[in-house]
Amino acid sequence: MSTENEGTAAPTPPAAPPAPPVAAPVDAAPSVPSGPAASAPVEPVTQQLPPTPAPGAEPTQQLPQTPAAPPAAAQPPAPAQPAAPVQAPAPAPAPAYAESPVPPVTPAYAEAPAPAPQALGAEGWPPPPPAAPAYGAGDGHGGGAWGVPLATDGAPQPKRKGKGGLIAGVLAAALLAGGVGGGVGYWAANRSGNVSGSTTVSAGNTPKDLKRDAGSVAGLAAGALPSVVTIEASAGDGEGGTGTGFVYDQQGHILTNNHVVASAANGGKLSATFSDGKKYEAEVVGRAQGYDVAVLKLKNPPSGLKPLPLGDSDKVAVGDSTIAIGAPFGLSNTVTTGIVSAKNRPVASGDGSSGKNSYMSALQTDASINPGNSGGPLLDSRGAVIGINSAIQSAGNGGFGGGQAGSIGLGFAIPVNQAKNVAESLIKTGKPVYPVISVSVDLAAKSDGAKISETGASANELVDPNGPAGKAGLKPGDIITELGGKPIDSGPTLISEIWTYKPGDTVKLTYLRGGKPTTVDITLGSRVGDK
Repeated sequence: MSTENEGTAAPTPPAAPPAPPVAAPVDAAPSVPSGPAASAPVEPVTQQLPPTPAPGAEPTQQLPQTPAAPPAAAQPPAPAQPAAPVQAPAPAPAPAYAESPVPPVTPAYAEAPAPAPQALGAEGWPPPPPAAPAYGAGDGHGGGAWGVPLATDGAPQPKRKGKGGLIAGVLAAALLAGGVGGGVGYWAANRSGNVSGSTTVSAGNTPKDLKRDAGSVAGLAAGALPSVVTIEASAGDGEGGTGTGFVYDQQGHILTNNHVVASAANGGKLSATFSDGKKYEAEVVGRAQGYDVAVLKLKNPPSGLKPLPLGDSDKVAVGDSTIAIGAPFGLSNTVTTGIVSAKNRPVASGDGSSGKNSYMSALQTDASINPGNSGGPLLDSRGAVIGINSAIQSAGNGGFGGGQAGSIGLGFAIPVNQAKNVAESLIKTGKPVYPVISVSVDLAAKSDGAKISETGASANELVDPNGPAGKAGLKPGDIITELGGKPIDSGPTLISEIWTYKPGDTVKLTYLRGGKPTTVDITLGSRVGDK
């Protein structure tokens, strides 16, 4: 499935990329795919989250940054006109909650016109309530329009005259005067002999220092925010963007997405700003375009850096709580919550410009993430990092030349177990290492699996006879349907799954040849660096 990098939209999973079939490099199925289906549009530095085409088939874009539109002001309801005072007011009709197209008139709490005066001592004073629900009318026991029983003909039963009318009038006055607490207003007036009294109910004493539990969302966010940074990247030509990263170790290494820093990787400028507003210059230590992971180093790191604890993404379960921290649309230190809505989601994401995709077997979350969240941590309910927010699925065309993508509740994060392996390699050597099976995969093939290319190069280039797949007996045209016990439905899905392993791992692979399935053991090879 392709998506956009958290600055990019993610396409839908199952189908193969909608681009023309292009053979992948022989030494790595995951190498640079070509064609629309293979090259998921990638969004700028803060965008990798748009629409997801068929699993692993559609490209994704990194989400660009855009200011959020101000919320529309709510319109106050029009005041209701009070009924003319009468001695025995007619009962207000009960609202027909499901059948009447016209809603009941509500009392105008602040602007209802005063009723016409009557002779002093007249039975009709105080005046009857306006033609609206009498929330506490009816013998002072909470009866009235909202609960008046209907007669057999469907009309509300008539009210009893006398004290009921007086109570309704007093209640209406209390509602008009105070706007809230009608029941309390009547209770006080009934005992004081006038309608001027009022009663205030307090919610209790509020502590001077309101403390949140350490395990609450507020507590976890407070503990994590000091270790999250907003990254600003700018190229020599002024191009750049904003993303997020987090403290990886006490030496000042920052873990983030490759697409966040790519524009500044060669001669550009990078800075990291902490939640306390302190800014530090940074430089790229290493980046892996295929994994969409990068490691930065603060040039003059402060003392006392607190790395975020890393969790175990293999033990995450669907339904687990999640917390995402980042700078969506440049709004630093933004915290959102959700759950893990799916696991092992094959995602191919791109920045929309390079024609190269990143592949991941992602954690899917409904926590709101937008352009600028890229590279930020996805935390579990303990505050441990379980993923790096990288891409989103967006509605419509995902912003492919038609606008910017935003959160629709489908976000994708690189599992932290994979990100950790990549980070350690980048810190040690500055280069990524990819596990490979050394075949060329047809990323545009319409088949229920990953088809090994049959054209575009010689047979030995399509399947290296000395590579893992060649040694296991695979040939051009074979369709790989399962890897390590997980189903494979497309080329991008195969690449995503291969990259969850390490070079040297042995996994079971099932393929079809002439419709007949065969299962073999394959020991993964390696490739150093991006192509």
